[in-house]
Parts: sequence; structure tokens; C-alpha cells
Amino acid sequence: MTETNDQIHAADIPGAADVPAAEGQQERRGGRGDARGGDRGGDRRGGGRGRENRRGQERDSEWQERVVQIRRVSKTVKGGKKMSFRAIVVVGNERGQVGVGVGKAGDVIGAVRKGVADGKKHLVKVPLTRTNSVPTESRGQDGAASVLIRPAAPGTGVIAGGSIRTVLELAGIKNVLAKRLGSKTPLNNARAAMAALAALRTHKETAKERGISLEQIYS
Repeated sequence: MTETNDQIHAADIPGAADVPAAEGQQERRGGRGDARGGDRGGDRRGGGRGRENRRGQERDSEWQERVVQIRRVSKTVKGGKKMSFRAIVVVGNERGQVGVGVGKAGDVIGAVRKGVADGKKHLVKVPLTRTNSVPTESRGQDGAASVLIRPAAPGTGVIAGGSIRTVLELAGIKNVLAKRLGSKTPLNNARAAMAALAALRTHKETAKERGISLEQIYS
């Protein structure tokens, strides 16, 4: 697969929450409501579905999605070249869970929707300190990209750039120092940052793995 140089700005792309539901689902929901709307049982069931929808919306509202990059890519097939869109999406709840997903589709909205679904399948739990920082220094690598993450004092902010900054912010980290070493590719940098976050361990976990007390870790 070869990628062209055509790139779409992320600011012009709608969020995953703005993506409408499929037409088939809307028709099925509409038909079910028309068929059961005349009796009381239909009203009660409709109310139950309404509560389930509200609960689903509350769960979805906890997650934030940010489009890192959208590019138009082409694939050489038997009949010529097939054009599609590739979307890199970062999903996080700003409370220690973050994921990076990639979606490809014939339209931009479909690519973003697939990217969000892929990101939620590859979530990483990040241990956060009381100052919303990382407990220890960590380093992650993916392909030619390497990312170094270090804890920072309160008030430092997120010192990072590109897709690494997006990953750290959606993970809920407020004070951190990060440096990109190597490749500038957004996808590799985002995955390298995910590898660095996945390798983080708290002092308590480290002491348990080594079989020593927590006081010996700080001494």
C-alpha cells in the first residue's frame, strides 16, 4: 500500500460522537416503535430502551476522541488503484486509560468510526500519581520511533508535542516531560508512547516484584 501526500486537517473532521447511526439501525428502531407504540407494553418497553440509551450515552461521554491524522491512501489492485482514507484516533477518559486506533474506509466518517472502535480495543491502564504525573521514567519503542517519558513537578504541564502530547493528555497526565527520539511518524510516535505508558510500574508493584519492602525502594 502506498500513501499519497494528501492530508486532511483534523480540525475539519467531525468527532466520533457526531457520527450518525447507520440507516438500517434507524429504520429498525423506527419500525419497532411504530409497531409497539399503540399498546401499553410498547410504551413500557420504549421507556426501558430510553433508559438503556441514556446509560450508553453516559458511558460514551466518559471517553474523548481526538483525530491525530487523516490521510488519503491508495492500494494497487487488479483493476487499478483503490482510494481510501486512513484515520489515526486517540481515545481516552483522562483517568488513566488511553488507546490508539487506526481505521480505514472509503469515507472520512467511516474511517474515524473504525479508528475509535480500534482504539477502545487496545486500551492501556496508566498508573497516575497524586500530582497527575507518571511514577517513574519510562521508554517505549515502535519501529524507528522511540519516546522517553519522565515525571515532572506540579505546575510543569505537559511538555511534549505531536501525537505524543495527545496520548498523554487523554491519559489524564498533567505534569510530564516527554521527548521524541527517532522517527517523526505520528502513528509510530503514538504507539511508542503507548508502549512507554504500558511499561510503567508503581513503586509498590516494583517492591513486590523484587521481594523487598517499600522503604528499601525509597532508600
